[in-house]
Amino acid sequence: MTKVCFISLGCAKNLIDAEQMVALTDDAGFAIAEYPEEADVAVVNTCAFIESAKSEAIENILALGKLKEEGGLKKLIVTGCLAQRYREELFREMPEIDALVGTGSCGEIVNAIRRVMQDERPACFGDIDALIAEEGRVISTGPAWAYIKIAEGCSNRCAYCVIPSLRGKFRSRPMENILSEAEALAASGTKELIVVAQDPTAYGADLYGGRKLAELLRKLCRIDGLAWIRVHYMYPDGVTDELIDTVAAEEKILNYFDIPIQHIDDGILKAMRRRTTGAEIRALIRKVRERIPDAVLRTSVITGLPGEGEAEFEELCAFLREARIERAGVFPFSPEEGTPAYDMPHPSAETAERRAELVRDIQDEVMAAFNRSRNGTVVRVLCEGYDEEEGLWFGRSYAEAPDVDGAVRFSGEGHIEAGTFYDVLLRGELDGDMAGEIVTTARD
Repeated sequence: MTKVCFISLGCAKNLIDAEQMVALTDDAGFAIAEYPEEADVAVVNTCAFIESAKSEAIENILALGKLKEEGGLKKLIVTGCLAQRYREELFREMPEIDALVGTGSCGEIVNAIRRVMQDERPACFGDIDALIAEEGRVISTGPAWAYIKIAEGCSNRCAYCVIPSLRGKFRSRPMENILSEAEALAASGTKELIVVAQDPTAYGADLYGGRKLAELLRKLCRIDGLAWIRVHYMYPDGVTDELIDTVAAEEKILNYFDIPIQHIDDGILKAMRRRTTGAEIRALIRKVRERIPDAVLRTSVITGLPGEGEAEFEELCAFLREARIERAGVFPFSPEEGTPAYDMPHPSAETAERRAELVRDIQDEVMAAFNRSRNGTVVRVLCEGYDEEEGLWFGRSYAEAPDVDGAVRFSGEGHIEAGTFYDVLLRGELDGDMAGEIVTTARD
């Protein structure tokens, strides 16, 4: 039996694509291997959003190519955004690749596996603007949490972003399909559901003539078994009063706002085709804080964007010191060919990286203060596992999203189980994570 190993890089949306491909491959009768050393075919699902993501993808392809050359692997398939973006270059310059599958053709993975095993070299590139395929998944996260994709593609066309050319225009999934999938996930034990899309706040605009994220969230809250619902990546102009009120009113929706601002200077925001001004961003953050005092905010910031001089950068730093946004991903500008920003004058890569480090220093101070403010409080934690080296359990509270925000480390007496909620008294920090001890027994 042919054994296939999947490696997924990049964002949660990419991971869902990989989970669907695993399900299709398993249903077709192939064996799923955990490691490429155990496989006949390796499928690497790639990201190509910025330079660092492309470099990570290339490094993985080269490592798998070496494994193939040494006889530990027979075939190598590259899927996802890198394949979509560089199809001709990859086939021409990387002979170790046996097949390419673009972002519009994940459903072709079984056909691609069969063809490479017959020594063909297929290239599968379907319509990236097509309706979203409703495929099954093999959930790879957890225990007890999973992502759910509510839309595909993006129509925002920010000047620095290549995503629309890789993922197509924004397309919402029908609400009934999302709810059906969520019900199945809850029935299988999922307790935290993380809603993802390139722009979740635009959900429904293409299907229903208006934005329907708040309505979707309210319906998700009615599903038995789901305890937490978290939303990732809410564009500032889409965080409406209705959405804020829905988060405030619904106990299951976590008070966690992931709002990418990218910058605060009006000139830069306009040049980058962002749809908000600095004043509107400031007003939105004040509104969220006033309406939901314990809200935790996450954002993303880009340094070195076209138009960013010392004055614009200082404005960004002053804003971050003032706004006290608890979580932030900070990235130096990555000029991407095919985007309007690619040809715009911008600070050097060295300047962008230096500024990114300065912003990270600011955010480290904000984060340290936030952690200190949590000492002595009791938080509900979804246990994810046990660290043998530390001798501690670990999990996440409402303030920690997976993969980006760290964890809560904790000890406790009696039987403790991953995938279960516990009340944890926070007593300090451990390597940047909050640490504490269980003060109550498990609860749903």
